[in-house]
Amino acid sequence: MSHASKRAEGAAEELGGRIQRAAGKVLGNKSMQARGSARVMDGKAKQEAAKAGERVKGAGEKVAGAVKNRTGALLDDEQLEAEGRAQELKGDVRREANR
Repeated sequence: MSHASKRAEGAAEELGGRIQRAAGKVLGNKSMQARGSARVMDGKAKQEAAKAGERVKGAGEKVAGAVKNRTGALLDDEQLEAEGRAQELKGDVRREANR
């Protein structure tokens, strides 16, 4: 399962928990409220785990790009250097998008 789908699953779980918690409050059912609150926390945890996975993936892209960039510079290969820099930037963007 991709990080995006895990993140969406977490958001759906959080929303379902919010609905369940609100229904429990309206009905005066403390147990339902508690189960809803637990689902909200579970959903938030799933979303944070997916974001952490994306940050790790971004860090890996940045490192791989840096290696490619430096190799291109050593070999005087401008295309390889540019590809490496682009990959580094892609990693930076992925990490920042998942803070």
